[in-house]
Amino acid sequence: MSAVCRHFGVCGGCTYQDMPDADYQTLKRNLIVEALARHGFADAVVEEPLEVAPATRRRAVFKVAKKNGVTLIGFHAAKSHAIVDMLECRVMTPALTTLVPRLREAMSSLLRENEDADLHVTDSDDGFDVALKWPRARKLQGEIARMAEKLHLARVTAGNETIVELAKPSIAFGAVRVALPPGSFLQPTREGEAALQARVVSALKGAKNVADLFAGCGTFTLPLAAHAKVHAVDSDGPALDALAAAARATQGLKPVTTEKRDLFKRPLFSVELARFDAVVLDPPRAGAAAQASRLAASKVARIVYVSCNEGSFARDARVLVDAGYRLGPVLPVDQFLWSSHIELVASFTKA
Repeated sequence: MSAVCRHFGVCGGCTYQDMPDADYQTLKRNLIVEALARHGFADAVVEEPLEVAPATRRRAVFKVAKKNGVTLIGFHAAKSHAIVDMLECRVMTPALTTLVPRLREAMSSLLRENEDADLHVTDSDDGFDVALKWPRARKLQGEIARMAEKLHLARVTAGNETIVELAKPSIAFGAVRVALPPGSFLQPTREGEAALQARVVSALKGAKNVADLFAGCGTFTLPLAAHAKVHAVDSDGPALDALAAAARATQGLKPVTTEKRDLFKRPLFSVELARFDAVVLDPPRAGAAAQASRLAASKVARIVYVSCNEGSFARDARVLVDAGYRLGPVLPVDQFLWSSHIELVASFTKA
């Protein structure tokens, strides 16, 4: 096996695949160090990055197009909309990589000339969950159902409408198994997810009543519920329903409640936060500016913040620290191998 993927330098991913390991680790850590420094945290403790292994990424968005009778499937080329026809990938799970040529063949018989589609594929515990972004998908339900059977796909959806389901895709969060609704958000890797969960659970040891904000399907809610009451809040109703159903079906958990709410428009106010002794935040890349302001005015003793954007995290951290919170060590979790992205988790305590 060569040192880098054969698509390196052409594919838009894995920009730093040829970088020496020590330099790469320094680069990833410095993404967070420099973002924090820009917001006045020059002395923040940033740990060495926890790097997931190659061939562990369990979800991908494949671009597919048919031109001149040839079907291409892969990722966009660097700074281009051209598709790099994927022959290998050092990042994805082996199962996802093996699926690619089979998807290429199947989609070749479905696509018209000069037609394209996006395939969002998740390697779930029960097989591949495929979400199609393709205008003609609903008109070809029979053909897609046959494709699913041939490729052993668990489920195929289009626009959150299920076209075929041969098995219910699910994922385990600790001891709890969650049936995934279409379009569910998951951490990119199982290994990175486990590392984040472990740090969150450790940081909130002893907490009795926790609010999990931007909870999704329960990545942190359900492991925390082994020891604490948890109130899960998110704008995604189907995700919350899946979380709640999983909690009801699992013995031994503390009470879990859910609330559908847009935390960007309606963050929890101080009076609502008063009943919680700890809060978990796992917002999208934009961060949680509105919610951070409300937390800053609260008396919540502990906050754990999980972020996939060091810039928005540092901005929100400034708000919390200026209000009297103390920032603890920041753990980088590198789930986006050889890219310029980094995940992190950090805790805040009332000073």
